[in-house]
Amino acid sequence: MMMMFASDLDRTLIYSERALSEMGTPLNESMVPVERLKGNYISYMKIDALRKLKELASQLQFVPVTTRTYEQYKRIFIFEENIPITYSVTSNGANIHYKGEILSDWTKEVQVKLAEQCIEKEKLMELVNGQALPGSMKIADDLFFYYILEQQITSETKKLIGKIASENGWKVSLQGRKLYFMPAPVCKGEAVKFIQKREGIKITAGAGDSLLDFPLLDACTHAWMPKHGELADEVRDANRYNLTNFSGADAGEEIIETVHRLYKRSATPLLENL
Repeated sequence: MMMMFASDLDRTLIYSERALSEMGTPLNESMVPVERLKGNYISYMKIDALRKLKELASQLQFVPVTTRTYEQYKRIFIFEENIPITYSVTSNGANIHYKGEILSDWTKEVQVKLAEQCIEKEKLMELVNGQALPGSMKIADDLFFYYILEQQITSETKKLIGKIASENGWKVSLQGRKLYFMPAPVCKGEAVKFIQKREGIKITAGAGDSLLDFPLLDACTHAWMPKHGELADEVRDANRYNLTNFSGADAGEEIIETVHRLYKRSATPLLENL
């Protein structure tokens, strides 16, 4: 396949009920569940968006790219029941899965970079603890950590912890109530480039809503970001990225529809030459 669609998931293509309400697209009959946890549905997308994504994934290489761990990613049941997936990128790019199996050569490459470019997470946790962040901390994949905030932090606090992280080879991203601390070498964009090279991909459409998605969009030939979210607030280079007209679940549907049109345009010359 000569075209790939590499996309972030949460708050880009799929939305929790809380996120839907925050973004002005509350859960309604136009949406279907896509994620299940302990028997309960917890994330949704528009019915038409799911149908078009299923069609797209049968025509090009669709790659979910997420900060979730692989276990959290597997809760999104549409990737087993509705949509064919060959590659998935989890833990913000630390792991690439090919047909469900980790690509060990990529994992080894990441581990080398971690050892060379950033301090250990335990040392950064000690530095950050002094800021008394209002929430509970969790560790993911023994690789990075995040806070589930009980209340929003100020922009000054975010700048301060961002500076501490940056000076030690880490980066910070605020996504809803989750405040992520991520080693700089763990990068969605580099993982996508690895897949591009492995598959000989020439055209890549990408989408994402947070600062952790910035390298992902940079690795793409065509990039979209929802008008809501951290990335739209802090990155305003309209010449490089396409900003959606809509927010919430409507933005997810708009992105998929736009990529669908892009694929049709890119495929037309090939079809005409057959």
